[in-house]
Amino acid sequence: MMNSLYLASTSPRRQQLLAQLGYQFDLLSPQLDETPLPGEAAADLVLRLAQGKAQAGLALLAGDAPVQVLGSDTIVVLDGQILGKPRDEADAKAMLRGLSGRRHQVMTAIAVATRSGCQRQLIHTEVEFCPLTEADIDAYWHSGEPADKAGSYGIQGLGGNFVVAINGSYSAVVGLPLVETKQLLNASAATEQ
Repeated sequence: MMNSLYLASTSPRRQQLLAQLGYQFDLLSPQLDETPLPGEAAADLVLRLAQGKAQAGLALLAGDAPVQVLGSDTIVVLDGQILGKPRDEADAKAMLRGLSGRRHQVMTAIAVATRSGCQRQLIHTEVEFCPLTEADIDAYWHSGEPADKAGSYGIQGLGGNFVVAINGSYSAVVGLPLVETKQLLNASAATEQ
């Protein structure tokens, strides 16, 4: 019997990527506090949030039918500092100045919750930006793209114009690693049979 698949996310990018894998799924919108815990390492944070989203999504589903709930979270890390979504224009511009001409890490975690447990995985990708001028940063902010993105940029949009090199999974930087997601969903489904 095929498990029903749910995506615990309202991100249009994650929806597009999961559909690109050929899955049919329904959406859930669990609420989760994404504030880092005191002293929490970046990898621990992103894994906790992905698992929390998957498990909170599962909790929204009644009954005991076989289901898989996919949760995901992405963060940007520069010099050990977590760069989340910007609070405002000044915060976004400060992040972009920090990323200018430098390498940073993007961590994306995925988790699949079922009635019998939760499996998760962390994907690291290194991204290098070209040098950015103040005019580049100002124009990018006014495009509207950075406002709701971790690290204040979207690699799949105008922010991709700043990327000199990428080492790892492009789709993970967008928000859902394709290969690893398919593998985790297959592994999770196999343990449910």
